[in-house]
Amino acid sequence: MASALTDKVQQRRSRVLLGPLPEDFLRVNVSVQQQQEAADRQTAIALHHQLTGGHYTNAVGRLSITVAQAKLAKNYGMTRMDPYARIRVGHCVYETHTDPNGGKNPRWNKVIHCLLPHGINTITLEIFDERSFTMDELIAWTQFQIPQQVLAGETHEDWYPLNGKQGEGVEGMVNLVLSYLGFPHYKYQPPAPVMVVPSVGGGSAVTPLKVFTAPPSEVAVPALSESELKQIEEMFPNIDKEVIKTVYEANRGNKDGTINSLLQMAE
Repeated sequence: MASALTDKVQQRRSRVLLGPLPEDFLRVNVSVQQQQEAADRQTAIALHHQLTGGHYTNAVGRLSITVAQAKLAKNYGMTRMDPYARIRVGHCVYETHTDPNGGKNPRWNKVIHCLLPHGINTITLEIFDERSFTMDELIAWTQFQIPQQVLAGETHEDWYPLNGKQGEGVEGMVNLVLSYLGFPHYKYQPPAPVMVVPSVGGGSAVTPLKVFTAPPSEVAVPALSESELKQIEEMFPNIDKEVIKTVYEANRGNKDGTINSLLQMAE
């Protein structure tokens, strides 16, 4: 019995690795693809925190983009194309719905609200033809700077030339309506603290207090009543209700300005 137990102990000892450990001891082999995926996850987390943490500390305002329609130079599908648009502002990407059989004249009337990060002043737009059995085909694209009048608070409607296989600026045009609402200064940068030292007699030590001034109240945009909304809808039956509301908000509640902007879109 004792001999058998001694043999088992010697067998276990013989399996113990003596000497320096190999270089790959307890090392997990990670492929290049796994490393890239991990880096992408960390980047996405950092961007999400940057854009959503701390009450949008990196955003200077809200940009509204209405992707109304496009007039394309050529039909690239076997049948009529099914176009949709993809918009990039900073690191954020947005898409319209697909216009089935939209062909060379797709209409979306899609309103996109996005936060405008600090230092970003360009918009990238791409138009794709949605395919059922193959990858969606990129058929046109453009990149342009946000007009200064938009950043100044004006609603701006324009046709932007598209690049593509036909050449630069000759692939057609896309109709966009842009408006911008800047955040009040205190929303992305807190006011400077004021040091207040109360007078206390008797030589007692006083700890300075940090006091922050109260932020000013925002000016609210008056709500669009149902009767006014119905009246404007009757004037512009081909424009979506959400588009009307967005243009009204961009015009700071100015009904006449809203109608003028919608007239430009309807031309």
